Amino acid sequence: MGSVIVIGGGPTGLWTAAELRLRGVDVIVVERLPARSPYSKGFTVHPRTLEMWASRGIADRFVEHGTRVPSGHFGLLAERMDFRALDTPFPYTLMLPQPKVEELLEEYALQLGADIRRGHVFTGFLENKPHSVVAGVEGPDGGYALEADYLVGCDGTRSAVRESAGIGFSGTDSTWYGWLADVALDAPPPQVPYTHVNARGTLMVVPMSPGVYRVGGLDLEDRSARWDGYTVEELRAKTAAVAGTDFGLRNPLWVSRSGNAAKLADHYRKDRVLLVGDAAHRHLPAGGVGLNVGVQDAWNLAWKLAAVVQGQAPEGLLDSYEAERRPVGAELLELTDAQSVLMTAWTPEGKNLRSFLGGAVAREPGFSRYLADAVSGLSVAYPPRDTAAHPLVGRRAPDLRFSGGSGLFSLLEPGHHVLIDMAGGRAVAAVGELPGRWQAVVHVDTLAEERAQWQGVRAALVRPDGHVAWAGTEPDDEALGAAATAALTVTGR
Repeated sequence: MGSVIVIGGGPTGLWTAAELRLRGVDVIVVERLPARSPYSKGFTVHPRTLEMWASRGIADRFVEHGTRVPSGHFGLLAERMDFRALDTPFPYTLMLPQPKVEELLEEYALQLGADIRRGHVFTGFLENKPHSVVAGVEGPDGGYALEADYLVGCDGTRSAVRESAGIGFSGTDSTWYGWLADVALDAPPPQVPYTHVNARGTLMVVPMSPGVYRVGGLDLEDRSARWDGYTVEELRAKTAAVAGTDFGLRNPLWVSRSGNAAKLADHYRKDRVLLVGDAAHRHLPAGGVGLNVGVQDAWNLAWKLAAVVQGQAPEGLLDSYEAERRPVGAELLELTDAQSVLMTAWTPEGKNLRSFLGGAVAREPGFSRYLADAVSGLSVAYPPRDTAAHPLVGRRAPDLRFSGGSGLFSLLEPGHHVLIDMAGGRAVAAVGELPGRWQAVVHVDTLAEERAQWQGVRAALVRPDGHVAWAGTEPDDEALGAAATAALTVTGR
């Protein structure tokens, strides 16, 4: 069965636990907060995250509680990216406060049998054994030790797991700080989400719940690291300095700040310790990408970790987690750093840059889609080991529609690859008995839609996380079956 300790009970930790429990792995989640925070660090769910949840049959739980927004900003440009053209069943961003995301994920993880311990604090590693890891935990009734096959750190940018494991966190410190507040507005903007940028700074207004708005921005005249909170008068002044009005701001429920630090863990794995989400990457929270990249890290890791602890794959498979996801983390820092520059560019040259890029977003649908694909996570592709592999290998598989009426997302299962036979069953017949290393769901059908990238593909193997592991175009059935057999036998793809 295997066992894993997850440190951190936010969205990333809860999704890691749920995915592992779907494979029957024993999971204990250690979360320092005794109760879920009512305040929302994040509130944006991107299309790829919704696709991920759709592949487990739970996307509707989130969509019904959120607000669909068919566009998104890049660096607070006034011209917004159009998500409606994206190749996904979810062509929008979903505005959903993080407390609700956590509530739904916690319910799901508990239903699957995860042991979630709130008010318990990870205190460090007590022992690293050859085949297990021992962690110290301080609970309400005192300290105790937990032993498991592996430990996953999902405990945020100040990760105690990362520090205890001696994993470096390299990058740049913040050179400026923005501010955030959840407030009431007596006279909110007529259209929200609302963004505004001028020489004084930036401002964003987003509805969070009935009567509550997230207001935040950057005061270009105050880039100091000072932090002792802001009074309501200061919040009004910062808002009015950019927007020309304070929108009747009052009753701040929560006030915070964020900087433009950009850091990446030197390694995502060290022996039996793995880092996921903010424990592995810190960045400016531009466009709400942090929560999404975190749970997508977990999706990549969990099926591999479950296969290893259950003896279905060698330990070396876990090296592919860092090999695939650390470059995604580096791209995330590049993406948010670029937006940081745009948000603070108020020199004449900076204004010209904003004007040029804004015009490209507005007038060039291809450029808008390129940015939207990058921000939403739909463009993530993992480099294939074989340079001669089909161009689809490593790329995200869309929700392919088949003639029989099913879609690919409905076929994905934790721990099982999906072998799609579009050669009338001849590829599967040539495979014979499926190799035991990677048991696969077999789907014999043809595509019900035209897709240029899939033209000529007679069979394909899709990983549990929805990325293409192999695609075959061999016209000979025996050769096609042999290639499918090889793909099913190779671990890590």
